[in-house]
Amino acid sequence: MKPLFAWLFAALAAGPALAQTPVRFILPNAVGSGVDAITRAAQPALSKALGATILVDNQTGAGGVIGLQALARSAPDGNTLSVVSNNVVIFPSVLKSLPFDMPGDFTPIAVVGSTPMVLVVNPAKLPAANHKELVALLKDKPGTFNYASGGNGTILHLATELYLDAAGVKAKHIPFKGVGPMVTDLLGGQVDFGALALPSVQGHIASGKLRPLGMLASQRSAAAPGVPTFAEQGLANFDVEAWFAVIGPKGMAPAAVKKVHDALVAAFADGAVKDTMAKMGNTIRISTTEQAQAAFRSELAKYAAMVKKVGLEPQ
Repeated sequence: MKPLFAWLFAALAAGPALAQTPVRFILPNAVGSGVDAITRAAQPALSKALGATILVDNQTGAGGVIGLQALARSAPDGNTLSVVSNNVVIFPSVLKSLPFDMPGDFTPIAVVGSTPMVLVVNPAKLPAANHKELVALLKDKPGTFNYASGGNGTILHLATELYLDAAGVKAKHIPFKGVGPMVTDLLGGQVDFGALALPSVQGHIASGKLRPLGMLASQRSAAAPGVPTFAEQGLANFDVEAWFAVIGPKGMAPAAVKKVHDALVAAFADGAVKDTMAKMGNTIRISTTEQAQAAFRSELAKYAAMVKKVGLEPQ
């Protein structure tokens, strides 16, 4: 009977660990977005680091406001978190009303890193192969072409407006309810071009279904070394970055924040995760919690100035 009792004792001892409350990551971004790809790539390593099952819950709508509202209403126990893009610090400047305060209703835990953005065209709709050719087409046929974004006020929307403003041209904005539908209509030819996180379109660029015209950051991406930056193509000092961070609801205890931060450091140091991030072109630089909280406030002011510069009206 000893082996049986030994097995029962081991099972009982393991019970609390096995019964650990799952950690849910509410993503205010659609499946197929850059944030979604990053979260799912880190999911196994995060599960190991936190000692809990990780559930990814995509809650899209209103450009991401719905998912953020759900997070703000969650218990601050460390079991409900989110990976967000810098959309979250743009919203206050482009939306007339929000059902939460940013960042007051949240706990910024860490800015994890940045992801490269690329402007792509549907080659069947737009024959442009570079920045100068796109500008020439937009000037030659004003009012003819449109661009897609993942929603009003998202970083994809603002990045394209900043590009158009710098280039001195215009195009009609077609907002979508997330990156997935946006990419679908880009591929189908319903929209002509748009800015996207590189990880969300790498496969379509490789297949030739979408053509990259330029990287929006100031430096080329190691994941797409053949795609020049717009700064290289004549837009001096042009640099638009997409970053991503992990946040929780407001009121998280310092111990819970530290546990999540330590797990992020461990998960993104995992060999498999590092390899995947490199292939996506993501740069991982995990900030301290104090740095993240300061960054959210400074970035709010930075993007408010950008929104004002391109004349986006609050919706």
